[in-house]
Amino acid sequence: MFDDAETGAGKPYVVLARKYRPQTFADLIGQDAMVATLKNAFEQGRIAQGYMLTGVRGVGKTTTARILARALNFEPMDAAQSKGSPTIELPHDPAKYGRHCAEIMESRHADVVEMDAASNTGVDNMREIIESARYKPLLARYKVFIIDEVHMLSKGAFNALLKTLEEPPEHVKFIFATTEIRKVPVTVLSRCQRFDLRRVDVPGLSAHFRRIVSSEGAEAEDEALMLIARAAEGSVRDGLSILDQAIAYSKGKVRAEDIRTMLGLADRGRIFDLLEALIGAKPGEALKLLEDLHRDGADPVQALGDLSECVHLATRIKTVGAEAGSEGLSAEEVRRAGAIAGKVSIALLSRVWQMLLKGIEETGRAPNPRAAAEMVLIRIAYTADLPSPEEIVKTLGGASVPVRRAIGEGAKEASETTAARAKAPDAPAAQAAQSDCEAASDAGRREVAGPQPVAEPPPPWEDEELLPDGLPGDGEFDPEDPLYADAPLTGSAMLMTDPASFLEVVEVASAQRDAKLKVHLEENVSLVKFDREARAIDIFLMPNAPPQIANELREKLNLWTGKRWMVMLSKSQGETPVGQARREAAATELERLKSDPTVAAALAAFPGARVAAVRTIETDDDTDSGVSGTGASESGTG
Repeated sequence: MFDDAETGAGKPYVVLARKYRPQTFADLIGQDAMVATLKNAFEQGRIAQGYMLTGVRGVGKTTTARILARALNFEPMDAAQSKGSPTIELPHDPAKYGRHCAEIMESRHADVVEMDAASNTGVDNMREIIESARYKPLLARYKVFIIDEVHMLSKGAFNALLKTLEEPPEHVKFIFATTEIRKVPVTVLSRCQRFDLRRVDVPGLSAHFRRIVSSEGAEAEDEALMLIARAAEGSVRDGLSILDQAIAYSKGKVRAEDIRTMLGLADRGRIFDLLEALIGAKPGEALKLLEDLHRDGADPVQALGDLSECVHLATRIKTVGAEAGSEGLSAEEVRRAGAIAGKVSIALLSRVWQMLLKGIEETGRAPNPRAAAEMVLIRIAYTADLPSPEEIVKTLGGASVPVRRAIGEGAKEASETTAARAKAPDAPAAQAAQSDCEAASDAGRREVAGPQPVAEPPPPWEDEELLPDGLPGDGEFDPEDPLYADAPLTGSAMLMTDPASFLEVVEVASAQRDAKLKVHLEENVSLVKFDREARAIDIFLMPNAPPQIANELREKLNLWTGKRWMVMLSKSQGETPVGQARREAAATELERLKSDPTVAAALAAFPGARVAAVRTIETDDDTDSGVSGTGASESGTG
């Protein structure tokens, strides 16, 4: 397994992330663009005064800064040779190191100053650097200042550094490293050459780990290294830390099962099984699979995360083909994802993706993550078999056909008739329309579900502007018209005759039990003109009237009468509102009755009595003749 001579028995153990830290530019993996740029710059003598290295944690920013400082100050060990010049062709063998290489890589060279900006954030720290930059290096060619996590410097520290960074002495170079490039002022960025260190891809990391495992005398399965590389998320240091832990856990024989157990990962094959259960609308099977994964050590949040990765993989394969999912994946994973992509639509995959994203967030902050994860799976399983909006439109006959909301056999017959018409585009248009209307009419006669508006309400209008025409035809109502198939029945008849006056309009609203409209028409509307022949009403809105009352009145009259009505607004007030006029008439009638001799005698005979209300009664003679009389009054004691 391990050789004591190789590991150095009795020596302190060095973790893999430090033991296999790159020593030269050739050792860097995944940063070819940066290496090529620096190589050409050094060959042409175009060396900048400042470099800004940015990237996620563990991609090699600080290590690259040290290698760059070593390249700037490289001098052969042989004193007989000249001091040479800056170069990126650095020897890897420690026996061939230059004069300053070992000290620089071990962070103990006098002319290469490393500073952590997280603990040295103030202006005073920058003043020390500025003061030190005035003096020439003691031993090396350049005095190099490496400032790690430079975004942690204060605003004053950045401002203090600007002048020296823009025009430093010839013997001074600055190298900055940061994970938060957006927090660095643009005034500093503009004075540096910026290099974005990329995340290392899964195949590159896996190959790198394979070389390290071989050097350590250990063994590892390819799938295990792939799992470690994916868990590292492009960070070499994170991956080496996991690999170090895995070698210790498995006693030198790293297996995929050990990695899953150690990291709480779920078997990818079982995750695909879970996804197939969800898209197959099998919530019971999905919950059983999640229970098995949880029992074997998988974290619920991680299981949902793996599930989202499978959904993403299947979506990529469905979008751009099987080659989209080959990087860092086994052939079996690509096959399973391709099988799911072949039988599931993009719309469903997108829906599941959105629900998983929200579910991962909910599960992460839930007091019981497993219960939250189960609720997420149930939600997905019960929505997986729902039809898409496109399928609903196709089922109901397409967007160009009026949708009839009939229930039962009538709806089925109507949809079948519409589908038959869609399949026979060469049939005469009149014959197709007639069959469609007949099916809708039959469905509406049996059972009607819910009202359908005749026309879309137009926007608010100004004074004396006619409402735009919104109804088909020229004012006459056809009960067989499919547009009116969902009109509600009114009493014993479907439609009513046109009201002869505005008072009858109010009575119609009362008969239809539309109390809100009735109150507004009585109290907040002043009639200016009523034209029954033209079916036009001109009204003035009182201060308390809602602005949409005219639109509402027009739509209701259209629906109740089956005719096209016009409602116009006026800026000048007309008649007294109906409610106010009735109250004034009642008060006038009450005063007239009080002056009647009979009523006056009755009031005198009963001290304290008063006339409380006046109502109209019908006698038998009045009924026969069709005449009503007002001769009775009610009195009550106060």
